[in-house]
Amino acid sequence: MKLLEGKIALITGASKGIGRAIALAYATQGAKVAFTYLSSVEKGQALEAELQALGVQAKGYRSDASIYAEAETLVNQVTADFGGLDILINNAGITKDGLLMRMSEEQWDSVIQINLKSVFNLTKSAMKQMMKQKYGSIINLTSVVGIRGNAGQANYAASKAGIIGFTKSVALELGSRNIRSNAIAPGFIETEMTHDLANKEEWLKGIPLRRGGTAEEVADCAVFLGSDMSKYISGQVLQVDGGMLT
Repeated sequence: MKLLEGKIALITGASKGIGRAIALAYATQGAKVAFTYLSSVEKGQALEAELQALGVQAKGYRSDASIYAEAETLVNQVTADFGGLDILINNAGITKDGLLMRMSEEQWDSVIQINLKSVFNLTKSAMKQMMKQKYGSIINLTSVVGIRGNAGQANYAASKAGIIGFTKSVALELGSRNIRSNAIAPGFIETEMTHDLANKEEWLKGIPLRRGGTAEEVADCAVFLGSDMSKYISGQVLQVDGGMLT
């Protein structure tokens, strides 16, 4: 039997990278997949067709996770279209890197709004349905940068550290309703975002497994946390980083 057979999942920011890998892994494991995209319209439409070709119900929604009203509308639409919501994966995120002394207020605000507020927006909107069902798994994508910090990424690190605190608080608040809340902290993952990094070799030297991870390896962790194999795990941050942080 497939690990996510019949479960209904909503994944934000799934048109590329880690989000796309999670959507494909979920569909392969039998989940019904709703996902969002914003600017990458063609990629979003292509992913919808690819997921449907795997034989599962799938639908993409153009929605801005950083706007609360849109998040509420989205969750209502997904619940109506799919008949419920079992798993929420908060993956939407951006970077606007720069040393703090040169960082603009806009660089700070936009990263916090999209990376952190979106997690609040979707979780608050989705928890109503999950509380009604007395079941749910919330999975938030943080980062090793949110644990250890990174020069030139004060905004990104703050947003990802905030997600960790939020994840643990939600686990405490919603555990009695049989709703779990966990986070995944990827390390150096080979995606479009990391492909052209100038100091890539330095990053790789600091990883005990001596390689970058793949989006599919992060997706495997998301499958585990969404499945009943992790039904007694909540409030945790699982690092998918090749041993980078020990």
